[in-house]
Amino acid sequence: MAGSNFVDYVKICCRSGKGGQGSSHLHRDRLNSKGGPDGGDGGRGGHVIVRGNAQLWTLLHLKYRKHVIAGAGDSGGPSHSSGKTGRDEILEVPLGTIARDPETNEVIFEITEDGETHILVEGGKGGRGNAHFKSPTNQTPRYAQPGIPGKEEWKVLELKVLADVGLVGFPNAGKSTLLSVISAAKPEIANYPFTTLVPNLGMVPYRDHRSFVMADIPGIIEGASEGKGLGIRFLRHIERNSILLFMVPADSDDIHKEYQILLNELKQYNPELLDKERILAISKSDMLDEELKNEMKQDLPQIPHIFISSVAQMGLTELKDMLWNAINE
Repeated sequence: MAGSNFVDYVKICCRSGKGGQGSSHLHRDRLNSKGGPDGGDGGRGGHVIVRGNAQLWTLLHLKYRKHVIAGAGDSGGPSHSSGKTGRDEILEVPLGTIARDPETNEVIFEITEDGETHILVEGGKGGRGNAHFKSPTNQTPRYAQPGIPGKEEWKVLELKVLADVGLVGFPNAGKSTLLSVISAAKPEIANYPFTTLVPNLGMVPYRDHRSFVMADIPGIIEGASEGKGLGIRFLRHIERNSILLFMVPADSDDIHKEYQILLNELKQYNPELLDKERILAISKSDMLDEELKNEMKQDLPQIPHIFISSVAQMGLTELKDMLWNAINE
C-alpha cells in the first residue's frame, strides 16, 4: 500500500434527494366525467448510503469527491401510480470506517462487515397524493402534498484499521522489518525515524493454513497523545487491534522505561487501550547471548515477553504461537 495512496480521513458534503410531489389528479375516462381523486404519491428522494467493502483498504477514492448528490424522487401520477424513487448514492468504504458529525464529533455509525450498509443522509419523503385526503365531506380534494426537501449536511468518514495484532513501538524499533519477514507486506524500511508514515497491513500465515492480520502502526514518541511527532493521527488505528505487540529493541538504554512511555501514551489517548492483551517483543536480539538475556529478564515488565530477531529469523515461530494463542483465548 503506497504511502501517498493511504487516506484515512475525508470530509464530504452530502445532499440527499428531494421527495416527489403527490398528484392531485381526478379520475376521468369516456364513461366517467366526474370521477374521484386518484392521484398517486410522490417517490422518495434518494439516500446517501455508506456500504462496507472488504476489498478496500483506504478512503483515497473519496478524497477528491467533496460533494455527493443523490437523485430526486419523481412526482406521483394518475390511477394511484406512485412516483419513482430517487437514485441512492452509495459510498463504498473499507471495513473499520466510522461516520461522524463534524460539528458535535458524535459517532453516527461504524462499518465492520462486508456489505454492511447505513444511511448517512436520508432522502426526503414523497408527498401524498389527493386520494389520501378524500373524506365524506370532501369527495374530490384537489390538493396533494409537496415532497419533503432533501438534506444537505457535511459528514466525516474516518478509517480505523482493523487488525488482529497492532505493532506498538518507537520509530526504528523494527516493526516494519518484522512485518516484512512474517507476512507478504512490503513496507518501506530504512534506518531513520518515521520511515513508516501510514499503517501497513500484512496477512501472517500460521499452521494448518490459518492466518491473522498484523498492522504496523507509525512509530509513537513521548508526547504523541498531545500531538507531538505524528501525533494522535495514527493512535486511533490501535483502538481496533485485538492484541498489542509492543516492540522495544535490545540495544535500548532502558527497555522497561521505554515500555512505560509507550503505555502512558496509549493511556493518555484512550485508557480503554490498557484493557487489551499485551505482549512484549525484544527485537534485534541476535546481538545478545543467553547470559545477557537472563540478566535483562530481571528488569522486564510483568507481561508475556519474547526475544526475537527478524533479520536472523530468531524466535519468530514462537512469537506467532504466542500471538495466535492470545487472539484465540
